[in-house]
Amino acid sequence: MRARSAISTLVATLALAGLALASARNFSPALIASPSPISQSSHQSQPPSDAELRARAAKVIANQHVNDVALEEFERIERHVDRTGGSNSRILEDKTYRVVPTGPGTLKILLQDNGKPADPAEFRKQMLAWRDLLQLALNPKDSRIKAAYAKAEKKKRDRMELVEATHEAYTLKWLGRENLYGHDCDLLQLDPNPAFRPHTTLQEALTHFTSKIWIDHNALQILRGEAHIVRDVSFGGGILGKLYHGGVFFFEQAEVAPGVWMPARYQYDYTARKFLFTFEQHQFIEAAHYRRLGPPKQALLVAQAELASGKPVPGDP
Repeated sequence: MRARSAISTLVATLALAGLALASARNFSPALIASPSPISQSSHQSQPPSDAELRARAAKVIANQHVNDVALEEFERIERHVDRTGGSNSRILEDKTYRVVPTGPGTLKILLQDNGKPADPAEFRKQMLAWRDLLQLALNPKDSRIKAAYAKAEKKKRDRMELVEATHEAYTLKWLGRENLYGHDCDLLQLDPNPAFRPHTTLQEALTHFTSKIWIDHNALQILRGEAHIVRDVSFGGGILGKLYHGGVFFFEQAEVAPGVWMPARYQYDYTARKFLFTFEQHQFIEAAHYRRLGPPKQALLVAQAELASGKPVPGDP
């Protein structure tokens, strides 16, 4: 679904967008808001200086890059739940996957479907597919793996280009300090910059969102990001589809290893139209049980051992 793919690409960059903006050279002290009584901590009565905020933001960006690289070597368990909207929502689909690294990407291995364990034969088939992908990743001359890595690199470049565009796409406010899940956080607000002139469709779509980011003050890691669609987003001039205002997306991260933070929850709630058909998307994804498997050569040893024994084998902490 093109509309869903586009929104996923956009909202995944919004947290990094704020950090890139915070460290930009054209950051203005006038954008620092006075801390609100609700979010302000008793030990932080003054907003950070321009220089302090830029320095801390640069460190957060560096930490997030470390997280992104580390994610390529971790497996995790994800629960995907699609539901109806409203206060009395009901579950439409509930699936649990083991998400494993393959080198240029990941593979989802179904563990449960609406509470029912995956068929053992199908599970083994998926494990064999994982092993084969890892073996393929160790053959850099194979045209298939070359294409897969090229596609992965392009995706990374596209994301970074979109992040770079947010230097001008948003204005930034420091709203104060807030305690979230026991973490002392700096709360940042991003709003569309009316002076921004986008050059691509995705850059233009950035101007349809506002966002808030909670950054762990001590760890300098993103704890939570939340984005709101404030204006309709059209695809193909509105012919292919439209994403309607009022939609909400958020994600949260948690520390899974010393100094390494990974996604813990994603949630999408929006209404969109594809061609002539309007639909709603209400989904959350919970990620847990992260385990480092290492690069393809090490991960292959894990996959082979599990296939031989029929049981998971310990990985790196």
